[in-house]
Amino acid sequence: MKDILRRHSVLKDEVVDIINKQVQMEAQSSAAYLAMAAWCDVRGYDNCAEFFFKQSDQEREHQMKFFKYLVDMECDAISPAVGESQHEFEKLRSVFEKALEMEIAVTDSIHDMVRLCRKVGDLATEEFLRWFVQEQIEEEYVSRRCLELFDVLGEDKIALGMIEERILDVKYDAAEG
Repeated sequence: MKDILRRHSVLKDEVVDIINKQVQMEAQSSAAYLAMAAWCDVRGYDNCAEFFFKQSDQEREHQMKFFKYLVDMECDAISPAVGESQHEFEKLRSVFEKALEMEIAVTDSIHDMVRLCRKVGDLATEEFLRWFVQEQIEEEYVSRRCLELFDVLGEDKIALGMIEERILDVKYDAAEG
């Protein structure tokens, strides 16, 4: 009886596959942000390290949202293996440039998922993805604002100190705006 009531798969295979790829991407992003946090922490950029620790936690939350969605939809969610993350950076600005690069890649991936859902008529998953589309607007904005601090303040020791003081405010300001 239980088998009769349970549907084998609520989502199309290609949607399940692309969401599992996103689970992996979010896990990799979380690991990459941990590496960035460690790089900052070792070099005395405590606020920047805190910023990246929070980013790592947030990516893990995103990973779990996708994972739980698959489980809730009675699909196979795959716990991903995470590859090696970049641990060395030329300078602090390079860390933030890498962060923006990663956020743009995540945005592109989310948009690809939305396009696939529209193509196959998966309205439920498209609705689920709406939150992620909005979230990526904020994530890219925050990354760009962080890089703007380097453009405005420069990269000498005094400027890096000022960036270190202000970096946690960038995320807070974006959440309010």
